[in-house]
Amino acid sequence: MAEGVRGWGRRDLLRRGVLVVGGVVVGAGTSEAWWATHRRAPVAAGPGAATVGNGQQDVGSGALEVFWSGRTSQRLVALTFDDGPAPQWTPMVLDTLARHRVPATFFMVGAQVRRHADVVRDRLAEHEVGNHSWDHRNLAELDPTEAYDDLRRSHDAIAELTGTQPTLLRPPFGQMGGAVLHAAARLDYQLVLWSLQMVEREFPDDPAGHARRIVNEVRPGTIVLGHDVGARRRLVALRGLTDMINGLRSRGYTFVTVSALLRASVAPTPTR
Repeated sequence: MAEGVRGWGRRDLLRRGVLVVGGVVVGAGTSEAWWATHRRAPVAAGPGAATVGNGQQDVGSGALEVFWSGRTSQRLVALTFDDGPAPQWTPMVLDTLARHRVPATFFMVGAQVRRHADVVRDRLAEHEVGNHSWDHRNLAELDPTEAYDDLRRSHDAIAELTGTQPTLLRPPFGQMGGAVLHAAARLDYQLVLWSLQMVEREFPDDPAGHARRIVNEVRPGTIVLGHDVGARRRLVALRGLTDMINGLRSRGYTFVTVSALLRASVAPTPTR
Protein backbone atom coordinates (compact mmCIF):
# COMPACT_ATOMS: atom_id res chain seq x y z
CA MET A 1 0.00 0.00 0.00
CA ALA A 2 1.22 3.54 -0.72
CA GLU A 3 3.34 5.37 1.83
CA GLY A 4 1.34 7.74 4.05
CA VAL A 5 -1.59 5.41 4.64
CA ARG A 6 0.23 2.41 6.08
CA GLY A 7 -1.51 1.44 9.28
CA TRP A 8 -4.89 2.74 8.14
CA GLY A 9 -7.68 0.27 8.77
CA ARG A 10 -10.49 -0.46 6.34
CA ARG A 11 -12.74 1.93 8.27
CA ASP A 12 -10.16 4.74 7.94
CA LEU A 13 -10.00 4.21 4.17
CA LEU A 14 -13.75 4.09 3.67
CA ARG A 15 -14.33 7.09 5.91
CA ARG A 16 -12.12 9.15 3.62
CA GLY A 17 -13.61 7.78 0.42
CA VAL A 18 -10.26 6.25 -0.52
CA LEU A 19 -10.24 3.62 -3.24
CA VAL A 20 -7.34 1.18 -3.55
CA VAL A 21 -6.55 -0.43 -6.90
CA GLY A 22 -3.84 -3.07 -7.10
CA GLY A 23 -2.34 -1.88 -3.82
CA VAL A 24 -2.23 1.74 -4.97
CA VAL A 25 -4.25 4.35 -3.09
CA VAL A 26 -6.40 5.99 -5.73
CA GLY A 27 -8.57 8.76 -4.40
CA ALA A 28 -9.68 10.96 -1.58
CA GLY A 29 -13.14 11.70 -0.34
CA THR A 30 -14.55 13.28 2.79
CA SER A 31 -16.01 12.45 6.17
CA GLU A 32 -18.90 10.11 6.96
CA ALA A 33 -20.94 13.05 8.25
CA TRP A 34 -20.38 14.96 5.01
CA TRP A 35 -21.49 11.99 2.93
CA ALA A 36 -24.63 11.64 5.05
CA THR A 37 -25.73 15.08 3.84
CA HIS A 38 -24.81 14.33 0.21
CA ARG A 39 -26.86 11.19 -0.29
CA ARG A 40 -26.99 11.63 -4.06
CA ALA A 41 -23.33 10.82 -4.51
CA PRO A 42 -22.90 7.83 -6.85
CA VAL A 43 -22.23 4.31 -5.68
CA ALA A 44 -19.62 2.69 -7.89
CA ALA A 45 -19.91 -0.90 -9.01
CA GLY A 46 -16.70 -2.26 -7.54
CA PRO A 47 -14.97 -5.23 -9.19
CA GLY A 48 -12.19 -5.54 -6.64
CA ALA A 49 -8.61 -4.76 -7.57
CA ALA A 50 -7.88 -4.16 -11.24
CA THR A 51 -4.67 -5.15 -12.98
CA VAL A 52 -3.02 -2.09 -14.48
CA GLY A 53 -0.12 -2.00 -16.90
CA ASN A 54 -0.38 -5.14 -19.05
CA GLY A 55 2.64 -4.75 -21.30
CA GLN A 56 0.66 -3.31 -24.19
CA GLN A 57 1.11 0.10 -25.75
CA ASP A 58 -0.39 2.95 -23.66
CA VAL A 59 0.21 1.21 -20.36
CA GLY A 60 0.02 4.52 -18.51
CA SER A 61 1.66 5.20 -15.18
CA GLY A 62 0.23 2.15 -13.44
CA ALA A 63 -1.57 4.33 -10.87
CA LEU A 64 -5.13 5.58 -10.83
CA GLU A 65 -6.87 8.30 -8.83
CA VAL A 66 -10.63 8.50 -8.24
CA PHE A 67 -12.30 11.64 -6.92
CA TRP A 68 -15.82 12.37 -5.75
CA SER A 69 -14.92 15.84 -4.48
CA GLY A 70 -11.98 18.09 -3.76
CA ARG A 71 -10.42 17.93 -0.33
CA THR A 72 -10.10 21.60 0.60
CA SER A 73 -11.30 24.13 3.15
CA GLN A 74 -11.35 26.83 0.47
CA ARG A 75 -14.77 27.81 -0.86
CA LEU A 76 -14.20 26.28 -4.27
CA VAL A 77 -16.85 24.53 -6.34
CA ALA A 78 -16.68 22.83 -9.74
CA LEU A 79 -19.66 22.77 -12.09
CA THR A 80 -19.67 19.84 -14.49
CA PHE A 81 -21.95 19.04 -17.43
CA ASP A 82 -22.30 15.60 -19.00
CA ASP A 83 -23.41 14.05 -22.30
CA GLY A 84 -22.86 16.90 -24.79
CA PRO A 85 -22.14 18.67 -26.92
CA ALA A 86 -25.38 19.18 -28.84
CA PRO A 87 -27.32 22.12 -30.31
CA GLN A 88 -30.10 21.34 -27.83
CA TRP A 89 -28.80 23.23 -24.77
CA THR A 90 -25.00 23.34 -24.87
CA PRO A 91 -24.94 26.86 -26.44
CA MET A 92 -27.32 28.12 -23.73
CA VAL A 93 -25.07 26.75 -21.00
CA LEU A 94 -21.97 28.25 -22.61
CA ASP A 95 -23.73 31.61 -23.01
CA THR A 96 -24.69 31.67 -19.32
CA LEU A 97 -21.21 30.68 -18.17
CA ALA A 98 -19.61 33.31 -20.43
CA ARG A 99 -21.96 36.01 -19.20
CA HIS A 100 -20.96 35.33 -15.60
CA ARG A 101 -17.33 34.44 -16.34
CA VAL A 102 -17.63 30.98 -14.82
CA PRO A 103 -15.32 28.15 -15.92
CA ALA A 104 -16.76 24.63 -16.00
CA THR A 105 -15.80 21.10 -16.91
CA PHE A 106 -17.68 19.37 -19.72
CA PHE A 107 -17.56 15.57 -19.84
CA MET A 108 -18.24 15.01 -23.52
CA VAL A 109 -19.36 11.96 -25.46
CA GLY A 110 -17.05 11.28 -28.40
CA ALA A 111 -19.81 10.56 -30.91
CA GLN A 112 -21.47 13.84 -29.95
CA VAL A 113 -18.16 15.64 -30.43
CA ARG A 114 -17.84 14.24 -33.94
CA ARG A 115 -21.45 15.07 -34.73
CA HIS A 116 -21.67 18.54 -33.20
CA ALA A 117 -18.14 19.94 -33.04
CA ASP A 118 -19.28 23.24 -34.54
CA VAL A 119 -21.54 23.85 -31.54
CA VAL A 120 -18.55 24.30 -29.23
CA ARG A 121 -15.66 25.06 -31.56
CA ASP A 122 -13.69 28.11 -30.33
CA ARG A 123 -15.93 28.37 -27.24
CA LEU A 124 -14.02 26.20 -24.79
CA ALA A 125 -10.95 28.29 -24.00
CA GLU A 126 -12.07 29.03 -20.42
CA HIS A 127 -13.36 25.53 -19.82
CA GLU A 128 -12.10 21.99 -19.44
CA VAL A 129 -13.19 18.92 -21.40
CA GLY A 130 -13.11 15.40 -20.03
CA ASN A 131 -13.94 12.04 -21.58
CA HIS A 132 -17.43 10.55 -21.06
CA SER A 133 -17.00 7.57 -23.43
CA TRP A 134 -17.70 7.25 -27.14
CA ASP A 135 -21.45 6.61 -27.10
CA HIS A 136 -22.48 6.46 -23.43
CA ARG A 137 -22.56 2.70 -23.03
CA ASN A 138 -22.01 1.22 -19.58
CA LEU A 139 -18.28 0.58 -19.83
CA ALA A 140 -18.38 -1.66 -16.75
CA GLU A 141 -20.19 -4.25 -18.89
CA LEU A 142 -17.41 -4.38 -21.51
CA ASP A 143 -14.18 -6.35 -21.51
CA PRO A 144 -10.91 -4.42 -21.02
CA THR A 145 -10.10 -4.20 -24.74
CA GLU A 146 -13.58 -2.94 -25.63
CA ALA A 147 -13.54 -0.37 -22.83
CA TYR A 148 -10.11 0.89 -23.86
CA ASP A 149 -11.05 1.12 -27.55
CA ASP A 150 -14.22 3.04 -26.65
CA LEU A 151 -12.36 5.55 -24.48
CA ARG A 152 -9.45 5.87 -26.91
CA ARG A 153 -11.84 6.71 -29.75
CA SER A 154 -13.52 9.40 -27.66
CA HIS A 155 -10.15 10.62 -26.38
CA ASP A 156 -8.93 11.22 -29.92
CA ALA A 157 -12.12 13.05 -30.94
CA ILE A 158 -11.84 15.40 -27.94
CA ALA A 159 -8.14 16.03 -28.55
CA GLU A 160 -8.84 16.88 -32.18
CA LEU A 161 -11.57 19.34 -31.17
CA THR A 162 -9.74 21.09 -28.34
CA GLY A 163 -6.10 20.68 -29.29
CA THR A 164 -5.51 19.26 -25.80
CA GLN A 165 -5.32 15.67 -24.60
CA PRO A 166 -8.09 15.02 -22.05
CA THR A 167 -6.88 13.90 -18.62
CA LEU A 168 -10.19 13.31 -16.84
CA LEU A 169 -12.72 10.52 -17.22
CA ARG A 170 -16.26 10.31 -15.92
CA PRO A 171 -17.59 6.86 -16.81
CA PRO A 172 -21.25 6.78 -17.87
CA PHE A 173 -23.61 6.25 -14.90
CA GLY A 174 -20.61 6.50 -12.57
CA GLN A 175 -20.00 2.77 -13.04
CA MET A 176 -16.43 1.63 -12.42
CA GLY A 177 -15.95 -2.00 -13.39
CA GLY A 178 -12.50 -3.52 -13.62
CA ALA A 179 -12.38 -2.90 -17.38
CA VAL A 180 -13.02 0.81 -16.77
CA LEU A 181 -10.24 1.07 -14.20
CA HIS A 182 -7.85 -0.82 -16.45
CA ALA A 183 -8.58 1.38 -19.50
CA ALA A 184 -8.42 4.58 -17.45
CA ALA A 185 -5.03 3.64 -16.04
CA ARG A 186 -3.70 2.91 -19.54
CA LEU A 187 -4.80 6.39 -20.64
CA ASP A 188 -3.38 8.06 -17.51
CA TYR A 189 -6.78 9.45 -16.56
CA GLN A 190 -8.03 10.67 -13.25
CA LEU A 191 -11.56 9.36 -12.62
CA VAL A 192 -13.98 12.08 -11.57
CA LEU A 193 -17.41 11.29 -10.16
CA TRP A 194 -19.48 13.82 -8.20
CA SER A 195 -20.63 14.73 -4.70
CA LEU A 196 -23.79 16.69 -5.54
CA GLN A 197 -26.24 16.15 -8.38
CA MET A 198 -28.78 18.51 -9.89
CA VAL A 199 -32.23 17.11 -8.99
CA GLU A 200 -34.60 18.48 -11.61
CA ARG A 201 -37.33 15.90 -10.94
CA GLU A 202 -37.89 17.37 -7.48
CA PHE A 203 -38.49 20.90 -8.80
CA PRO A 204 -40.79 20.75 -11.82
CA ASP A 205 -41.25 24.23 -13.29
CA ASP A 206 -39.29 25.78 -10.40
CA PRO A 207 -35.79 26.78 -11.57
CA ALA A 208 -35.32 29.20 -8.66
CA GLY A 209 -36.25 26.55 -6.09
CA HIS A 210 -33.86 24.08 -7.64
CA ALA A 211 -31.08 26.65 -7.64
CA ARG A 212 -31.65 27.35 -3.92
CA ARG A 213 -31.42 23.63 -3.18
CA ILE A 214 -28.04 23.32 -4.90
CA VAL A 215 -26.70 26.53 -3.35
CA ASN A 216 -27.64 25.33 0.14
CA GLU A 217 -25.99 21.91 -0.28
CA VAL A 218 -22.65 22.95 -1.74
CA ARG A 219 -19.64 22.59 0.57
CA PRO A 220 -15.97 23.42 -0.05
CA GLY A 221 -14.69 21.09 -2.76
CA THR A 222 -18.09 20.04 -4.10
CA ILE A 223 -18.22 18.67 -7.65
CA VAL A 224 -21.70 19.34 -9.04
CA LEU A 225 -23.16 17.08 -11.72
CA GLY A 226 -25.42 18.60 -14.39
CA HIS A 227 -26.30 17.81 -18.01
CA ASP A 228 -26.40 19.93 -21.14
CA VAL A 229 -28.25 17.24 -23.12
CA GLY A 230 -31.25 15.10 -22.25
CA ALA A 231 -34.86 15.14 -21.14
CA ARG A 232 -36.70 18.47 -21.02
CA ARG A 233 -36.91 18.34 -17.23
CA ARG A 234 -33.21 19.21 -17.19
CA LEU A 235 -34.12 22.70 -18.34
CA VAL A 236 -35.18 23.36 -14.73
CA ALA A 237 -31.52 23.29 -13.69
CA LEU A 238 -30.21 25.09 -16.76
CA ARG A 239 -32.77 27.90 -16.53
CA GLY A 240 -31.79 28.37 -12.90
CA LEU A 241 -28.06 28.41 -13.61
CA THR A 242 -27.77 32.18 -13.18
CA ASP A 243 -29.49 32.00 -9.77
CA MET A 244 -27.19 29.13 -8.82
CA ILE A 245 -24.09 31.11 -9.78
CA ASN A 246 -25.24 34.27 -8.00
CA GLY A 247 -26.30 32.33 -4.92
CA LEU A 248 -22.99 30.53 -4.58
CA ARG A 249 -21.01 33.71 -5.12
CA SER A 250 -23.06 35.38 -2.38
CA ARG A 251 -21.86 32.57 -0.10
CA GLY A 252 -18.26 33.34 -1.03
CA TYR A 253 -17.70 30.51 -3.50
CA THR A 254 -15.32 30.65 -6.44
CA PHE A 255 -15.95 28.53 -9.52
CA VAL A 256 -13.07 26.43 -10.85
CA THR A 257 -12.56 23.57 -13.27
CA VAL A 258 -12.22 20.10 -11.82
CA SER A 259 -8.48 20.04 -12.49
CA ALA A 260 -8.03 23.36 -10.69
CA LEU A 261 -10.05 22.01 -7.77
CA LEU A 262 -7.91 18.89 -7.54
CA ARG A 263 -4.74 20.96 -7.67
CA ALA A 264 -6.03 22.92 -4.67
CA SER A 265 -6.84 19.75 -2.75
CA VAL A 266 -4.69 18.35 0.03
CA ALA A 267 -3.89 14.71 0.58
CA PRO A 268 -5.80 12.91 3.37
CA THR A 269 -3.89 12.29 6.58
CA PRO A 270 -4.14 8.97 8.44
CA THR A 271 -5.67 8.56 11.88
CA ARG A 272 -4.76 5.76 14.23
